[in-house]
Amino acid sequence: MGGSAAGRGDRGGSNKAGAGAGRGLFASVPRAARRPRASTPPPPPTPPSMQCFPSLVLALSSLLGALALLQLSLYLRVPSRYGKHEERLCRPRGRLPARCAWFLQELPSFLVPALLLALRSPPRLEPLGCRLLCCLFCWHYFYRTFIYPFFTRGRPFPLQLLFFGTLFCIYNGFLQGYYLIYCAEYPNDWCTDIRFTSGLLLFLLGMGINIHSDLLLRQLRKPGEVTYKIPQGGLFTYVSGANYFGEIVEWFGFAIATWSLPAFAFAFFTLCCIGPRAYHHHRYYLKTFTDYPKSRKALIPFVF
Repeated sequence: MGGSAAGRGDRGGSNKAGAGAGRGLFASVPRAARRPRASTPPPPPTPPSMQCFPSLVLALSSLLGALALLQLSLYLRVPSRYGKHEERLCRPRGRLPARCAWFLQELPSFLVPALLLALRSPPRLEPLGCRLLCCLFCWHYFYRTFIYPFFTRGRPFPLQLLFFGTLFCIYNGFLQGYYLIYCAEYPNDWCTDIRFTSGLLLFLLGMGINIHSDLLLRQLRKPGEVTYKIPQGGLFTYVSGANYFGEIVEWFGFAIATWSLPAFAFAFFTLCCIGPRAYHHHRYYLKTFTDYPKSRKALIPFVF
């Protein structure tokens, strides 16, 4: 009995000792050595996004205005050296086919705003007015890049003018896209504002005149022809530069719809760049064709 009791006592002590030893063994294992619990991985870092710098917008817009005055001073008396005015001036050596040249020149004005929009994080989807304004700009240059060049029948284009034209399209595409995508702030009801609605109507009117006038000019020539003829129909009944008039109206409408300094600077540049060219076209027609209508004006119907 006593031995049994002692045995039971020994076994009990042994069990307690074992239990104590067991607790001591697990207690001695550090927490870091235990199996880690499953945890949610941290979110990926947000890619850096461009920010709005108003001083940059002001500087680029001011420079664009200065370039407009430079264009006016350079080409008010002497036309730029391509197209119908190339014959009276020395011909540049390097030239590209007109279709290829127009495509390469206008492409950055479409791609640069699209790239800026893709780089913005998060994407800018509001307000509706801002989206529509971006679409108007890209819509014009989609036509000028992917439609107009493949129907034009113009003469080969000088490489020098192509180079500077491409640089301008990169510059202006960045300025307009950067402002609209990163800087512009419009109220949610901007689409009902008189500036937006009137500017949109002018933009659509000008673009319609521009496209229709381009169509009339293409119909003057058969494929392979490079001779110049008197344009007839549409707004050409009243002005020699109907296509230029339409584009000027278009961009001033865009400027009113955006009500922004970059857009007004671009509209002013357009006026200073192609306004004198319409004037030189008018003088060319009067000197070349004896039966050219004397009542036609150069750019503005019934005025100039």
